[in-house]
Amino acid sequence: MSQSPANLGRVIARMALLGAAALLCPSGAAQKPDPQAPPKTSFEERAAGELTLLETAAGRWTAAPGNAAIANYFKSGRQCLRLLGGENRTVEFTPATPAPDGSQISFWAERWTAREPFRFRIEALLGAEWKEIYAGDQEVKVGRHFLSRVTIPLPEATAQKLRFVCTSPANAGLLLDDFEITRRPSGPMKIAGLTTVQPVMPVLIRKTNNPVLGLRIEAEGALNPLEVTEVRATLDGTTRLREVRAARLLPGAPKGPGSGSEFGSTVASAGVLSFKGRQALAPGENWFWICVDLAEDASLEGRVDATVDAIVLDNGTVLPVKDGSPAGAQRIGVAVRKRGDDGVANYRIPGLAATQKGTLIGVYDIRRAGGGDLPGDIDVGMSRSADGGRTWEPMRVIMDMGSDPKWRGDGIGDPAVLVDPANNRIWVAGLWSHGDRAWSGSGPGMTPEETGQLILVHSDDDGLTWSKPINITGQVKKPEWRLLLQGPGRGIALKDGTLVFAAQFKDAQKIPHSTLIYSWDHGKTWVIGTGVKSQTTEAQIVELGDGSIMINCRDDRGGARTIATTRDLGKTWTLHPTDRKALNEPVCMASLLRIEHPKFGPLLLFSNPNTPLPGVPRGRYNMTIKVSTDEGMTWPEARHTLYDSRLGAGYSCLTPIGENHVGVLYEGLNEIFFLRFSLEELMRAP
Repeated sequence: MSQSPANLGRVIARMALLGAAALLCPSGAAQKPDPQAPPKTSFEERAAGELTLLETAAGRWTAAPGNAAIANYFKSGRQCLRLLGGENRTVEFTPATPAPDGSQISFWAERWTAREPFRFRIEALLGAEWKEIYAGDQEVKVGRHFLSRVTIPLPEATAQKLRFVCTSPANAGLLLDDFEITRRPSGPMKIAGLTTVQPVMPVLIRKTNNPVLGLRIEAEGALNPLEVTEVRATLDGTTRLREVRAARLLPGAPKGPGSGSEFGSTVASAGVLSFKGRQALAPGENWFWICVDLAEDASLEGRVDATVDAIVLDNGTVLPVKDGSPAGAQRIGVAVRKRGDDGVANYRIPGLAATQKGTLIGVYDIRRAGGGDLPGDIDVGMSRSADGGRTWEPMRVIMDMGSDPKWRGDGIGDPAVLVDPANNRIWVAGLWSHGDRAWSGSGPGMTPEETGQLILVHSDDDGLTWSKPINITGQVKKPEWRLLLQGPGRGIALKDGTLVFAAQFKDAQKIPHSTLIYSWDHGKTWVIGTGVKSQTTEAQIVELGDGSIMINCRDDRGGARTIATTRDLGKTWTLHPTDRKALNEPVCMASLLRIEHPKFGPLLLFSNPNTPLPGVPRGRYNMTIKVSTDEGMTWPEARHTLYDSRLGAGYSCLTPIGENHVGVLYEGLNEIFFLRFSLEELMRAP
């Protein structure tokens, strides 16, 4: 099950050092690191951007302009080295101290794309001559998780420099992380230990190869390499075995399975798994992941779990796993939109609301050509669920302003959705970029040729059909402002019937401010409030019990959310006592929801990537729901529910489902996922 951050360390990993077999190192302990070896380099010494010179403890990295960069991808830490796309992109490394005889270099690598050409070589400078020591054209794999562990013996003659050279398509390249120089291992290979890990990663209907549990095999020594020929496991802890259609074991990396060939697969219905194959072990870490596919009718209340019992080696040795499964199990959700659905490259920016009939309306960007923001060929899509999120109807395109290349695709996006309880009319707001009239390119003025346009559509039949676009830019934007747009996410109806969307504008000096727009006449006319604070953007709003409106804002200063209240529909704002204190953020959109529950009373629910924290770097991962029972004054850690630990795009949107459940529509990487929670689960007693 999902865990609070206090239990996160126990959930993410539990070591199971083996005490069996002659294959173990003495006392089952891993070999001690060489105290003379230079430290590992994970490229954290400077901010991301072009690399021409980088000094690290291991040595100096240099490159000519246009050849390399520090990038926000990583095997460990938060960054890595990227050789850029193009011909013969080159980085040179000069060790801080000469490597002694018997040394080797090792690092993790990732090929950016499977497109050709691809050529990767490493050369050593020996005296006055460069000598090739590695050809990785066929060795380095494509994949998001740094699937290739590269280990290369250094020549016995001291190498003054190393040169990394890559040829690849434009905008591609090669990623490299965790570089180190170490002594070459000696002696026959031994198994030093096993680790089972279970990061919180929901198992999703419509997705294949959902990771459930990871197995790390740590090997030492290079002589007489060992092979894994079988992994024995069970699906103990899975609530309904018949809902697991297939189970596979995939090689991978610490963050998850790779995209390459599977080790083995098995029928999962009996709950006992025997994965058979052949996988040679390399010195160091070797990762395997138990993955499953679910039946289309799998219950969202169910859980999937797995336990590794033993591994079998090619010499016939059976090594049991002491603690084969960490505490917890993976919840079940739905992949509402996947990469490639309807021929679309990328889905982003979710909004979610429930109609008076209980229908869920999910809206999002349809980014047809790629992952970039507006401007571009982007429309607003809608998915509809009539059964509380268990199944979703085919996508409808509800906002499409054309696709003229002359106008950069006439994209419209960043949707927000609102349901008027007085008449069940569903409103969706979006930003139309006629040409480059989005965040960076929009200017002062009022026309589509000058500035971004705030567009609405509505549905009066529970989301089955939709109106033509309605342009309200002239009602709410000041001519000197450079841009005005909505939330995104969801809007609300106040108790007196006023409709309210969160909004944001860039003033004449290009400084962003969060605000709101409202309608007293059920959407016929709209009025805008004033800015909350400079450098605030995407926001969400709720009506508190005292009738005031709380706004919760993305703050581009980073670190924590801006929170304010208004009693006059945004004419004036008062900063909340928890402003920039209570809710941490990595600079990202977040969701805010208020529920009045007969058992638990008034509740505020907040969803976002729960970073940064002490020891947890900033990033869009660790998606978490937090609950407050005192109108946002406190958010007890015992009521934090981590629901997806993986790196994603970070946006999410909460909505009530009936009286006792809430749903969240949130972003993976280029995909939109849905999960359902009971309030009983979220309200664990502190």
